[in-house]
Amino acid sequence: MRITLTLVILASCLQSSLALDWPQWRGPDRTGISAEKQLLKNWPEGGPTRIWINSKMGLGYSSFAVVKGKLYTMGSRNGTEQLICLDANTGTEEWATKIGSELKNGWGGGPRGTPTADGQNIYAMGGQGNLICTDLNGKTKWQASMSELGGKKPYWGYSESVLIDGDFALCTPGGSQGAVVAFNKKTGKVIWQSKQFTDGAQYSSIIPIDHNGAHQYIQLTMKSLVGLDSKTGNTLWKSSWPGSTAVVPTPVFNEGKVYIASGYSVGCKLVNVGPSNQVSDLWVNKVMKNHHGGVILYGDHLYGYSDGNGWVCQEFKTGKEVWSEKRALGKGCLTIAEGMMYCVDEGRGDVALAAASPDGWKQHGKFRLDPQSKIRSRRGKIWTHPVVANGKLYLRDQEHVYCYNISAK
Repeated sequence: MRITLTLVILASCLQSSLALDWPQWRGPDRTGISAEKQLLKNWPEGGPTRIWINSKMGLGYSSFAVVKGKLYTMGSRNGTEQLICLDANTGTEEWATKIGSELKNGWGGGPRGTPTADGQNIYAMGGQGNLICTDLNGKTKWQASMSELGGKKPYWGYSESVLIDGDFALCTPGGSQGAVVAFNKKTGKVIWQSKQFTDGAQYSSIIPIDHNGAHQYIQLTMKSLVGLDSKTGNTLWKSSWPGSTAVVPTPVFNEGKVYIASGYSVGCKLVNVGPSNQVSDLWVNKVMKNHHGGVILYGDHLYGYSDGNGWVCQEFKTGKEVWSEKRALGKGCLTIAEGMMYCVDEGRGDVALAAASPDGWKQHGKFRLDPQSKIRSRRGKIWTHPVVANGKLYLRDQEHVYCYNISAK
């Protein structure tokens, strides 16, 4: 009996620990919400305690996957894009593996996407569209090139974060051979490529959903919001989208509805995917003109930064603006944990803690990243999305990766 009880407790602790990890872009379920509990609700003056800083990550805007005490990110050093593994508790570099040559861009070179950790493998795609799968020691198991799949590199480089779903590794090369491709995640063999959907690649990442009795993959491009059949890659439904210049934020799915937003004065809309996958727009407006900082659905409301409006709270069902605030903090990105927004000002490097509440912007602390990058392009800003995992807040400004203690335990 004691042995059984001990095993139950150990299993519970393991599940709890894993639930605090952040294995991919926007967290375990790609919603941007952490399952963390017992976090600081107010920060002291000057912000939470910094545990460590590693200032040798090189160029790039890659965010983090944090799993089992390891942090995975990407950076470009000496002209080579690399998948990098750090000890998540100390910041010590453990290994680095070459992805490919450095993406050169006026807004800053290097990789953009976030690695994905899945069991014994790590998946990462660099700015040139080179995808690698490594083991937990950084040994490359297989690799692929988006150009070999008919893809054309978008202007700011490939920025997508690879989706691992079941036996598949999925990403978006774009192009006439099929916009989305599904690989066998263990071997790298192409299982299917979406021949019915051939838009060019943009910068958004795929999300998986279960709806209308089928497992689907949702992706957003400059022209289309689509749902693809997970088994074949065939198009199940499509909704037009007048993207302009660049389409970046990840779609949000909830109860048969898909929310999308874009910058460059485009705005946002909510699409209903009805019976037999018939789609219709429920509303379209410009309350949320989100460039690339991301939008998160928390409860019944959406939170993010809207160009011109500032930080915005928007009703999911109606699209109505609940509140906006642009004096407290500049344009940026966010994640949410335990009812609080962790927001990063891309210009100044200010990091703010604010309530994710329809009652208005209520700030509970702010500090400024220091030191800040000396190698960042003059046209680049602090665009790496924050990550909350295991009682820690992880942030980045190019060569600098910072770790802060935000646990209230």
